[in-house]
Amino acid sequence: MSAKKIVIIGGVAAGPKAAARARRLDPDAEITIIERGRLISYAGCGMPYYLSGEVHKFDSLFETTYGVIRNEEYFWREKGCRVLTRTEAQKIDRDKKEVHVENLESGEKYVIPYDKLVLATGAEPFAPPIEGLNLKGVYKLNHPDDAQKIKERLDAEEGGEAVIIGAGLIGLETADALMKLHMFCSVVELQNQILPGMLDEDMAEILAKKLTDQGIEFYLGHKVLKLEGDEDGNVTAVVTDKGPIDAELVVVAVGVRPNVKLAREAGLAIGETGAIAVNEYLQTSDPDIYALGDCVETTHLVSGKKVYIPMATTANRQGRVVGDNVTGGNTVFRGVLGTSVLHTAGFNIGRTGLGEKQARDLGYKVVTALYHGFDRTHYHPDHGMVLMKLITEEGTGRVLGAQALGQGDTVKRIDVVATAITLGATVNQLAEVDLGYAPPFSTPIDVTAHAANIVRNKVAGLAETITPRELKEKMDRGDDMVILDVRTEPQFNMRRLKDDRVQLVVLGDLRERINDVPRDKEIVVICAMGTRSYEALRILKGAGFKNVKYMEGGLQAWPYEL
Repeated sequence: MSAKKIVIIGGVAAGPKAAARARRLDPDAEITIIERGRLISYAGCGMPYYLSGEVHKFDSLFETTYGVIRNEEYFWREKGCRVLTRTEAQKIDRDKKEVHVENLESGEKYVIPYDKLVLATGAEPFAPPIEGLNLKGVYKLNHPDDAQKIKERLDAEEGGEAVIIGAGLIGLETADALMKLHMFCSVVELQNQILPGMLDEDMAEILAKKLTDQGIEFYLGHKVLKLEGDEDGNVTAVVTDKGPIDAELVVVAVGVRPNVKLAREAGLAIGETGAIAVNEYLQTSDPDIYALGDCVETTHLVSGKKVYIPMATTANRQGRVVGDNVTGGNTVFRGVLGTSVLHTAGFNIGRTGLGEKQARDLGYKVVTALYHGFDRTHYHPDHGMVLMKLITEEGTGRVLGAQALGQGDTVKRIDVVATAITLGATVNQLAEVDLGYAPPFSTPIDVTAHAANIVRNKVAGLAETITPRELKEKMDRGDDMVILDVRTEPQFNMRRLKDDRVQLVVLGDLRERINDVPRDKEIVVICAMGTRSYEALRILKGAGFKNVKYMEGGLQAWPYEL
């Protein structure tokens, strides 16, 4: 019996992972990877860190953990896989089970037979239809070649004004990299918030204020009309519908689109998201052709809906599944939560599951919590702040999603919630998880548990809350209320809401001064992070006050000017 022929189109992340897994399971298979580029198996997520100089060598993006470059020779010698770089797959003949290819350097055309075919064709950066994208100083950041070009420009000229078009993950990571090189960064985004595919609007508003304080300038709700250049063809400005923004360097980072051309021409089914449709085994509509990574759609584990969320984690996890199944296995890929994290300008940001708006749009009745606290004990020198938003289903208590941001360790908390959602946990079960504690790592009750407890307090009727945005709207309307600040006097004098309705009563004095608080008005209690204001709410409720709320997240979560 002849060896099984496994052909993989795409050699970046998903394809090589599938090849490596298939080789471990079938030592005799003939495995061929076809890649139209010259570089394979590279760490695309490391490119912003190469730009900033944190990753010193370009080759680090291609090296194994033990220092060997992942090139054609590596895959042949260590994995037993043939890799054909600078070779383009031009057509799939499903009847003959052949891939028609062309060597892009020699022009030679030939066919490669397969028993099982894998499509790992990835995604391509979306190029907005605007004038001036060909000006010098305009780049995208989707491939190591792009990173090299930007790096050469940065090495040649220090400083200057950069404009990033797109406030998604790549856009903000790029802004962070350029700021570390002392460039002034402006970020232009068509939507009215940053990280529109990642954060709810309220969380994005808080983060934008914090990043603005770090020196990034945002132009939200601005549509880019064109790029302008000088007589030498160098970019000089990004022109939006609300005016021009000076620029000496422009990075276009407005997202990617799945590369489905080959699949569509082969007659394979394309899903509702525009990516290749696959079943739970990652088979396409042709059972002998599999697809994975950034070219396929998948299922959201909470909503059950088809989604297109291209992530390196998903590509690698799917690689194992496909490697199993092309060698005779029966492994299932259940889906994703859209878990994503990033670091920019000193802040760590993450999300998993559904956002509040997503959940409401899908018909869920939700209970949310906003908690601001330390990622480790306040007396430990490395402590940092974390703002966490938890989204749960009313009635069932099922955990639907979470978002977090801050200079503390947010990713640990997001990973805990992702695990809880994957295992179908309720908010009560999340609060009861036996997490590790020591001062360098966490607090005795972790941020995640605190957020879960806020939801439990709300459901139990112990906590009535108001968000920073809701309080700002009440202030702007001129609502008759008392904004009761229960912080210490030095904290109050340093930073406070400038409003005639603000009344300072230090928490420790509240029981003695309870009669100083009007009983005939709505009371909104505020503090730095929300903990003291909850304590104050319970004191007031115990004293018979009826109309009392506390502001979740505290003034640390206040995204407006004071």
